[in-house]
Amino acid sequence: MPEQLRNAPTTGGSLKVALHPIQRLDRMSKRDFLRFIGIGAGCALCTRGWTSLVQNDAWAAVTHAGEDKPWRWSKEALFCVKKDGYVQCQKCPHECALAPGDVGICRSRVNYDGTVYSIAYGNPCAVHVDPIEKKPLFHFLPSTRSFSIAVAGCNLRCLNCQNWEISQASPRETQNYDLMPESVVEGALQNQCATIAYTYSEPTTFYEYAYDTATIAHRHAVRNVWKSCGYINEVPLRQLCKVIDAANIDLKSFDDKIYRELNSANLAPILDTLKVIKSEGVWLEITNLVIPSWTDDMGMIGRMADWLCANGFQDSPLHFSRFTPLYKLTQLPLTPVSTLEAARETAMKAGMRYVYIGNVPGHEAENTICPNCKSVEIERKGFTVVRNALRAGKCSKCGAKVPGVWS
Repeated sequence: MPEQLRNAPTTGGSLKVALHPIQRLDRMSKRDFLRFIGIGAGCALCTRGWTSLVQNDAWAAVTHAGEDKPWRWSKEALFCVKKDGYVQCQKCPHECALAPGDVGICRSRVNYDGTVYSIAYGNPCAVHVDPIEKKPLFHFLPSTRSFSIAVAGCNLRCLNCQNWEISQASPRETQNYDLMPESVVEGALQNQCATIAYTYSEPTTFYEYAYDTATIAHRHAVRNVWKSCGYINEVPLRQLCKVIDAANIDLKSFDDKIYRELNSANLAPILDTLKVIKSEGVWLEITNLVIPSWTDDMGMIGRMADWLCANGFQDSPLHFSRFTPLYKLTQLPLTPVSTLEAARETAMKAGMRYVYIGNVPGHEAENTICPNCKSVEIERKGFTVVRNALRAGKCSKCGAKVPGVWS
């Protein structure tokens, strides 16, 4: 490791939370903070957690050594192969070939003097305490809280990106915090979170940071959640599956041409990711964002559902999420609720047993219904569980097992 990485100064102090690249926590009251992150009364950060997070007034963005050098928040990247004059990154299907000075598509891997470093290590730009239902995960530890972190960067270029301010940026361009893996786990424990979620941007781009954090979390009985686009190669994914407990993967469409044009990716690697996660025994849920004129074709949705059922995913919860016009697709309308309902009906007719509608708070399709007797076993409103009647993962009416991780 270069000398400046070992000797660079640290910000020190107690655990601090960055909620947005331009938010200043030292200028926010506790009330404003809770309003900003959307946590209402009864689901706020505990007083102890709040104190531990902001008691140090020395809020400061991290600094770095310069655009041509790795900084303190760097670690030698995994899954790289040195070749003549360049290094090939083999973490995701892009497999970027990086000459000295080059930066990968993800914006977080840099070839410095012939060695590739991740510059997304210990420098999150967003840290929240979320309900697990926000990931969304509906069959995994319902009503628990998740300590959620993100570092800037993504290996996709989705035209509809909901978090484009951080996902379409480099860690060098956002205001970040010095929050090494041990401190992330400490934050989860202090805030009584059952899980740590790697989310908001694309956790594949901060793989080394997430992997090390997840490994430490397991030592403290804290579980790990991976919210991802799924664009990752098999070897790193199988290694990752040893330390994560649940994943929600975005299956953005079921058409390779749409994937290339809308997301700058290919469909096949995401399908492979789903298969690998299932084979490794990680709890899996799937999200499909239904975008008007792009991914709202019922024939395509039917083919997607047929594939999922044919490959053993019929018990994996499928979330059809409502599109909100953002980033480069602001000219499009909100997804009509009727379109989401049609998608849900199509998937259930194909054999998917647990199909949900997201981003429509109060819709009955937020609820978990026993496929056997049609009893509403978990009632939700938005990210809040209103009622949970399951008994040890079984229907309270007929006793049928409802797949999931319930305790």
